[in-house]
Amino acid sequence: MAWYEQSVFYHIYPLGLTGAPKHNDYSEPVHRLRLLYPWIGHLQKLGVTGLYLGPLFESVGHGYETTDYRKVDTRLGDNADLKDFVSACHEAGIRVILDGVFNHTGRDFFAFRDLQEKRENSPYRDWYCNVNFYGNNEYNDGFSYDNWGGHDLLVKLNQCNPEVRDYICDVIRFWVDAFDIDGIRLDAADVLDFEFMKALRRTANEIKEDFWLMGEVIHGDYSRWANGDTLHSVTDYALHKALYSGHNDRNYFEIAHTVKRTGSILPANIHLYNFVDNHDVERIITKLHNKAHYLPVHILLYALPGIPSIYYGSEFGIEGRKEWGSDDSLRPYIDLQEHIHDYETNECTRLIVRLGKIYAVYKELAWGDYRELLLTTGQYVFARDGVVIAVNNADQQVQLSLDMPEGEYEGLINGMHVNAQGGRTQITLDPCSGEIFVPLDDRFEEYRKLLGEKQPIREPVRKEERKPAHTENENKAKDTADVQIPDIPYEQMGVEQLQAVILAKMERNGNVTEKMRREVKENIWHDSLVNWAKSF
Repeated sequence: MAWYEQSVFYHIYPLGLTGAPKHNDYSEPVHRLRLLYPWIGHLQKLGVTGLYLGPLFESVGHGYETTDYRKVDTRLGDNADLKDFVSACHEAGIRVILDGVFNHTGRDFFAFRDLQEKRENSPYRDWYCNVNFYGNNEYNDGFSYDNWGGHDLLVKLNQCNPEVRDYICDVIRFWVDAFDIDGIRLDAADVLDFEFMKALRRTANEIKEDFWLMGEVIHGDYSRWANGDTLHSVTDYALHKALYSGHNDRNYFEIAHTVKRTGSILPANIHLYNFVDNHDVERIITKLHNKAHYLPVHILLYALPGIPSIYYGSEFGIEGRKEWGSDDSLRPYIDLQEHIHDYETNECTRLIVRLGKIYAVYKELAWGDYRELLLTTGQYVFARDGVVIAVNNADQQVQLSLDMPEGEYEGLINGMHVNAQGGRTQITLDPCSGEIFVPLDDRFEEYRKLLGEKQPIREPVRKEERKPAHTENENKAKDTADVQIPDIPYEQMGVEQLQAVILAKMERNGNVTEKMRREVKENIWHDSLVNWAKSF
């Protein structure tokens, strides 16, 4: 398999993460790319082996109105900064792909500037689509042109023009020579010319072994774009939608149908790019009606066919909502130091770390044949060769009877042990949870060594282990006693400490009902608890 077919990806929008200004005044470089170096160690902890970084090149605003394809955006630094950062990623075992915005340019791009100045006499008049010197645009240039998405700021390139094709192919060669990148994510690939994409694929095949072309495609038959002639892969927006709505609607049939439909139209060697959020859509924790579904959603992200990807910050469970037509809240500045304790205290982060280690050892999750074992609206069980994955979206514990090859299995999320005798076994799934079962063999010991600890993500409580309900006074003492609350910012506290703070503040405000206590104890999301504690 190629490197990208067995990678876990991480997606960074650098202008947002580094806190760059919204507008580029083209002044001297500010070396914000250097702020990304601490993130390399973070990616290693998450088990990430591929980084999608972009947009990166000189532009006037959000990065997709390119001014210069050969110059790093001055708000982020200079070309040397990018070269050094990619080299550091490679030393850490992380491949790097960049955003290729080749469908359109910004208005400050040299070819468009020449068109504005020389009009009909410009040698670049045919570099853009449907230039009409009898028309006009919102900038009052005295001519019109095709744009992307109705935005005159984004001028559509004429990809059928051989000069444009050659220019973009030379840009790709330059990126490989200058920065040693490993692939490109093609922006707006669903509107790119197919012959243009074939030219990009030929270039990719020539410049570097296993150079990856992945395209942004929203709807349609993905095999039109992802095949042996055009792109290696595309974004799986169909699965993205199914993963959150299949949980919000408590309907696993939607997810299973999406998987089977996609698998029926794609060649076996095509692996789609899977994600649950990105720089254009709301954060997964925001989209989910029940935040506890974060766990089964991400188990499916890593275990279903495709290449899993995490969008920066979502491993911390941060919120992000489109507001007033702006994507700014989806692309925030993040100080990694503020999340230094999340590896121990944040259940979202701990889950992503655990899944990364599972993926590193059990490559069946990358290449194993998919086989559905059980499907209801609330439960979904499937196998990837010898690995069995089970998820539960219901609010109650369930017991399932399954056909599994005879042998002993261990759950890698909650540590559940099952013994399949005669090819049949029963498993128990806690509310809004999931499990990945693997055979007890040498690889399990390899995984345990990689894990370095035995604590489950969420300790399951079996029916026979449930204790009698406490009285309200007993619960009150249990909730607040034996929890040391240090005099530190809320962001640095653990989950139990934050829960104790919230309960104490509630008690100062008046009578605390059993329901209120239960809501506090059931909230295990660190960022949510921080905001709750600050709200008093």
